[in-house]
Amino acid sequence: MAEHLGDRLARLRRMADQTQEALAELSGVSVDVIKKLEQKRKHSARLPTLHSLAKGLGVELTALLGDPPGVPSTGDVDPPQLVALRRAVMPPMFAPPPEPSDTERLTIPLMRRELADAWTIYHDANFGRLMNALPGIVNDARFLASIGTPEEKAAGQAALGKALQLAGHLAIRMGKVDLALSALDRAIVAADQSSDPLLSSMISNSVAWNYQRQNRLDDATNLAIYAADKVERERIETAEGVRVWGGLVMSAATSAARSGDYDMASDMMQTAETATKRLSQLPPPVDGKLVSVFSRSSVRIERVRLAVQHERPDEALQLAKGMRLSSDTPPSWRTWLLLDVARAHTDLGDAEGAVKALTRLREVAPAWMRHHTLAVAIVGDLWAGPARPPGLRKLAEFLGVAS
Repeated sequence: MAEHLGDRLARLRRMADQTQEALAELSGVSVDVIKKLEQKRKHSARLPTLHSLAKGLGVELTALLGDPPGVPSTGDVDPPQLVALRRAVMPPMFAPPPEPSDTERLTIPLMRRELADAWTIYHDANFGRLMNALPGIVNDARFLASIGTPEEKAAGQAALGKALQLAGHLAIRMGKVDLALSALDRAIVAADQSSDPLLSSMISNSVAWNYQRQNRLDDATNLAIYAADKVERERIETAEGVRVWGGLVMSAATSAARSGDYDMASDMMQTAETATKRLSQLPPPVDGKLVSVFSRSSVRIERVRLAVQHERPDEALQLAKGMRLSSDTPPSWRTWLLLDVARAHTDLGDAEGAVKALTRLREVAPAWMRHHTLAVAIVGDLWAGPARPPGLRKLAEFLGVAS
């Protein structure tokens, strides 16, 4: 089972050092509603209420709603998969590192292919499968980073940095902030010893995302800008360099928007979108799946998300209108776009438009949708509304909303 909304609300409220009464005052949501949610007498809330609670807590809406679960979360001790990942990221003291069973077969090209496949699994939101595979990948990469010539070790360190970066991303999705920071700290160390001049900047973007999830918005903005400036100073005029730089600019814009400066964020996003034109003039990356996600599609998807979050549904739908997604747009980004379009239609009272977007979302990511609280909340809002367009009942029954 996914973590209950009430449990997550209580945890975030305690992290913000707020009483229920203080959160009620900051959010404008009644204490009674907050108590019912935390006591699990209410299983969800209407979208305006969720937005207000997120603002009162000082977190983004996704931090309150949670991401699709990677492994079952029951409140018990860490499951074996997570223990294995912790051991891979932070090997036990005074114990020899595990050695791959097939050292002759293990090579840098094979390791990079395994990493590309693992990042694909991550972007498909198949977190349970990734949780099972990633400890072995991290251990194999660590082994490669310790053998061979200096050049081979540097290539192994690059593989280890990407494996640990992925472990950090997965830990963030799981809400394991301590594990995420440990993984990303070790990823930076590996990057500094690697042969990849862009890797430390890519990992800095991951750290900035972690800061965003902790509401450390100034830290996230400053880190993203610093890393972007570093890429620009080093004049890495390759598709890889443009993608890493662009991803960092997008990250800084997201932090600025969450800090309340939507105009600055919009300007930065437009700058990033303009920069995507340079990608068509450069040879494509050799290992595109191991480089930051950055394209005109990804920038436009993020602009839609920021517009929705800042209660500008008309602008969000205008940005999404006629959007043609590039072939390298990860499935997870596509699902978020559909969910944000549905949110925008809902905010405008267009139930039919929302149902169309949600129906498409169910077709492309049914498991993701079933586990995502925001999708359930939107369908719940529509089901409770005055208009029930064709297709809404199927969605409501699929998500358990229909009574």
